[in-house]
Amino acid sequence: MEKIRVVIAEDEAMTRELLARLIGLEPDIEVVGQAPNGKVAIGLCRKLMPDVLLTDIRMPEMDGIQATKTIKSEMPSIQVVILTIHHDDSNVFEGIKAGARGYVLKESPPEQTVAAIRAVARGEALLHSSIASRVIAEFNRLTEQHEVDLRLYTQLTDREREVLKLLALGKRNREIAEELFIAEKTVKNHVSNILWKLECNDRTQAALFASRVKL
Repeated sequence: MEKIRVVIAEDEAMTRELLARLIGLEPDIEVVGQAPNGKVAIGLCRKLMPDVLLTDIRMPEMDGIQATKTIKSEMPSIQVVILTIHHDDSNVFEGIKAGARGYVLKESPPEQTVAAIRAVARGEALLHSSIASRVIAEFNRLTEQHEVDLRLYTQLTDREREVLKLLALGKRNREIAEELFIAEKTVKNHVSNILWKLECNDRTQAALFASRVKL
């Protein structure tokens, strides 16, 4: 049986060695490399092309999230499991957005880490239960926000959408007027209507709205 080849990235040497020993006891998993930070982990992945990278988040020189982004961009076949003591929302979603398919807390029993490695190696995903509930809640929130955004966006006229797009690019009223061949006063009126229809307080909020609807 072909073994799952794993690289471990963890800045604490004792923790890294312990992980390597525990994971290496599994008959279907082989630890092929160890790294003290994300930068070294990227180099090992380029050289060894493992099946899975098991990485901590907070490490010196380069953290696990940045390493995940680079590895998934250059070597998409390598799957990533994040192993961390941090389960706050920002770290969870940054790791998932970076491309990680497994997320396990350090306090979890070793068998959960092993299960995550096997799952991502099969092309599946495995998140700790406390993290999964947060992901579902955030997905529901984003879905509801998207529905509200679309409802508001449909209230805009075609011209207002053009103005919003240019506003989101950081253009001033005069620049927008010149590009659309309309009076600056007309642009000002359009911007006022856009803010009112989108329930935004200022141009910055309107620009963020445009980003959310991928205008």
